[in-house]
Amino acid sequence: MTSELPPYDCFLLVSFGGPEGQQDVMPFLENVLRGKRVPRERMLEVAEHYKKFGGVSPINQQNRDLLRVIESEFKRVGVDLPIYWGNRNWDPLLPDTIRQMRDDGRKRAIAFFTSMYSCYSGCRQYRENIIAAREEVGEDAPLIEKVRMGFNHPKFIEVMAANLRESIETLGNTAEQSVVMFTAHSIPLSMSGNCDYEKQLRETCRLVAESCGVSQWDLVYQSRSGPPQQPWLEPDICDAIKARDDEQKLDSIIVVPIGFISDHMEVMFDLDEEAAQVCEERSIRMHRTRTAGIETGFVEMISDLVQERVEGREGRAAVGELGAWHDVCPVDCCLYTPQRPPAGGGGRPTTGRPANV
Repeated sequence: MTSELPPYDCFLLVSFGGPEGQQDVMPFLENVLRGKRVPRERMLEVAEHYKKFGGVSPINQQNRDLLRVIESEFKRVGVDLPIYWGNRNWDPLLPDTIRQMRDDGRKRAIAFFTSMYSCYSGCRQYRENIIAAREEVGEDAPLIEKVRMGFNHPKFIEVMAANLRESIETLGNTAEQSVVMFTAHSIPLSMSGNCDYEKQLRETCRLVAESCGVSQWDLVYQSRSGPPQQPWLEPDICDAIKARDDEQKLDSIIVVPIGFISDHMEVMFDLDEEAAQVCEERSIRMHRTRTAGIETGFVEMISDLVQERVEGREGRAAVGELGAWHDVCPVDCCLYTPQRPPAGGGGRPTTGRPANV
């Protein structure tokens, strides 16, 4: 005889976390890089990125803003779920949040991860973090399930297409003239080979580009942090800009951070500074498209994904060729065994620039 699951009684936002002051930066980076053979010199280089912003990562405030608008949207559509927030690497940490959920009498949560695509670091690792946090809290920790990936949800596509059109208009181009580079976080090939990260990204890029009538587009990557001997997804955004400019002498380019949902450190540093500097050196007009952030359509997508699970809807919104993604991840979904470099092997990207964390 099987026992029935309790009803969903709360919502959990799960994210990466970030420092909120200069004194937090090194402890935060030590959390992120724990168990990885990254030289301290590399860590100090990355810390300099945060120093430019007073040691404050934008991601936590962006999550607070997102929680605020999710709460408003839930009220608007009648979703009666208290809202919680837990991070992988900085306060509020997942074990503390789950402990609070337990103390509040919560039994079963539906979660949204601030990652739109399937891979180890964007999905499975968060699920492992949740399992470890629940074990730390104890047997009475609430159950936690995640919504499906929304990379091809029509509302996400609409938001990103609208943001791309805004960039096209800002540059004074037509869609046909526009050269667009969609960017996402690079991951090791040994990770990408056992997940649908690239497939999902390319589908999202295609759907957004076609919605805007853009034909000149590429998917490129950024924020690589692996050792030189370990192959990662390429090309890097800066290398791609140079190669495209050498080939056709670019007048302008639009950079769309399609792999990120908010303007956090990797968007602000790797794109707004490094990629922008490459464009300035080559007299290329660059416009970086806004991320989904707290756009109405994006928040409605989160609410829609929650409602379809809570209500057990059969019809699930998705556009394109891949259809609505699975609700429950298969046992072997996004498996990855990190390949650590030797102790003295360093961790500098092949581009020679320190990557953000």
